[in-house]
Parts: sequence; structure tokens; C-alpha cells
Amino acid sequence: MSAKTVMFPDNHILPAVGQGTWYMGEKASQRKTEADALRAGIDLGLTLIDTAEMYAEGGAEEVVGEAIKGQRDKVYLVSKVYPWNAGGQKGIAACEASLRRLGTDYIDLYLLHWRGNFGLDETVELMNTLQQQGKIGRWGVSNLDYDDMQELWGTEGGADCATNQVLYHLASRGIEYDLLPWCQQQGMPVMAYCPLAQAGRLRTGLMNHPVVNEIARHHHASAAQILLAWVISHQGVVAIPKAASIDHVKDNAAALEITLSAQELLELEKAFPAPAGKTPLDVV
Repeated sequence: MSAKTVMFPDNHILPAVGQGTWYMGEKASQRKTEADALRAGIDLGLTLIDTAEMYAEGGAEEVVGEAIKGQRDKVYLVSKVYPWNAGGQKGIAACEASLRRLGTDYIDLYLLHWRGNFGLDETVELMNTLQQQGKIGRWGVSNLDYDDMQELWGTEGGADCATNQVLYHLASRGIEYDLLPWCQQQGMPVMAYCPLAQAGRLRTGLMNHPVVNEIARHHHASAAQILLAWVISHQGVVAIPKAASIDHVKDNAAALEITLSAQELLELEKAFPAPAGKTPLDVV
């Protein structure tokens, strides 16, 4: 196992690359391939699997359920609740539906997908209830910016939040201004979704960039592996790229073995500088 690991607040030590499942479960014809890819990832040590009730309206959770059948104990399972389900009885029902689709009786880490209909206090109360019922281990949030996190920390029980999952990649570095340093101070892992700019206009610019490709050549690696290595070079950051094929999963796992030199990090910094001031949180 690579030395690149991140410790979560429940003392779970996990590889800094996990497995994302956005867009999985949408086509019945692809489900077996997707489940096989997730299983291959588990075999390679990528034991954190991230999903959500939103992805294919539960279809992705069903794929994960298929993949982890018979090996639930090997996996650190993360799922997310819609904002309009993130409180009261609706929240309990949503979590139970996710558990059924996942074929398990507990989720290791359950996240608020983004802020919405319920107050943060109601969501914290829901998460506490689910913990007491043994349905979830820890809870966290997703797509919350610095000010949201300060508000959460001011909410009773809010500082029990175990992670914040946000969009983060080389061409989207806004979180480095205040959110990432603050999370690092709290010892709270940040989960980076779209670490390869999978969604949106930036992907081509990143994958084809001469600096990225020169560094990739030096490491006998792909551009995608360099981009993943860059994301996880940051303290306390876990990347969760989606990989719907076994070859993709192998590539992602191999990125754990790449260490970028100070000079290479400097070159990437020059090519894709972080914003000098506060920018709105990127969300896909």
C-alpha cells in the first residue's frame, strides 16, 4: 500500500485515492462492467467508495451494493442525502432507502449533498439520530464554502462534521484561499470530486496542457495520473475519481505511487496559478 493515506476523524486510515460513482447506474447494460470496475478497485486497495442517492436516482448505489456484496467489511462507504431529505423523518427514510440499495445496514460516512431546504441545525439533529440508530458511522457535508462551515461550527454539534466534499482540481483552486487551510487546521479531510475536471469545460485544457504532459512523460505516466498526484499532494485531501472500467481503476490506483518533485509542483503552479483572492465555490 502506498504511503499516501488520509486519516478520517473516526481513525480510519484510507488511501488518498478513492472511487467515485457519479454517472454510474444510468444504463442497465453497463451495470456489470461498473460493478466489476469497483471490485477491481477494492482489490487494488481503493477501499473508499463514494456514491449518493442523487446519482442515477439510486442506480449508482445499487451498482455499489452489487460490487461490495460479500466484502462489505473491506469497504469505507460514503453516500449523500439530497438537501430536501436532510432533516426529520424524510432524512431517516432517505437513509433507509440508501441502505436497502447498498445492501448494507450501515453507511460509514453520510453527507449532506448541498445546502437547501433544511437548516443546518435540523441536518445535524438528523445525523445524530442516524448515528444513535447505528445506520451511519460519521457524517459530513458536501459543497459547503468557508462561510457555510463557520455557520456549521457555530451550530450545536456541528463541529462533529467529519469531512467536506468539494470540487477541486488543478484548474479549480479556489478552495486554497480559505476553505482548504481551515479544514486542514481542523484536521478534517477534504474529499475532492471531479479531480480530473471530469465535468465541465476545463478537461481538455488540463489533459492536453504541455506542462502536464511533460511531467507525465518524465514519470512514464498519463496526464490524468499527474493530475491525481497533484490533488493528493495536498495534506488531508482524498481524490475520488470515477472509473467505470478496470483499466481506468488501475491507472487511478497507480497515481498513489507518483510523487511530484518541488520543481514539478512549481511548474504546475505557474501554469495554473491559484486565485489571489476569494472566489465562489466551484460546483458541478
